[in-house]
Amino acid sequence: MSVQERKQRERAERERLIVATARELAEQQGWDAVTTRRLAERIEYSQPVLYSHFRGKREIIGAVALEGATEMAAALRAAASAADGPRARVTALARTYLDFAARNPAVYDALFQLDGGLTFANEDTPQPLKDAFAALLESLGEVAGDGVHPGLFTEVFWASLHGLATLTRARRLPPEDTERRVELLVDRLVMV
Repeated sequence: MSVQERKQRERAERERLIVATARELAEQQGWDAVTTRRLAERIEYSQPVLYSHFRGKREIIGAVALEGATEMAAALRAAASAADGPRARVTALARTYLDFAARNPAVYDALFQLDGGLTFANEDTPQPLKDAFAALLESLGEVAGDGVHPGLFTEVFWASLHGLATLTRARRLPPEDTERRVELLVDRLVMV
């Protein structure tokens, strides 16, 4: 291995460490606790080293969001592939999405609540974000109905899930009724 390859590998490892540490700290204490000073202390590198990877917290949030989008897409696809039939796939998607949001609140915030400098619904949208949307669209397109644009149907379904996730987490909706909400959503939106 050349010196340059070793340096690139070490740089990539440091970057992964920064993202993992930021994510861990955010999940434990919230995003307000994630500062470059605290990250530098936790990973035992100087703040200038952090700034050589990320220009600031915004970019770190964006990196956590992209990692989370990749994980969400994989979870959604796994859930859909394990379900039998369109209705079961949509129900599995909804449950998996809500479970992901509940189990990963800081990642979910990085994806959908905080400014990570990422562009959505645009040509410049990073591939992991496009892939997460595609993971929904793949199963929802088949149940959108005649004359309904599959992308718009997916956006409405996604917005419904986001509202349920956000309101449940904020204790505006009782969590014990989540399954009934999923059933109602699927019953009303999926006509297969």
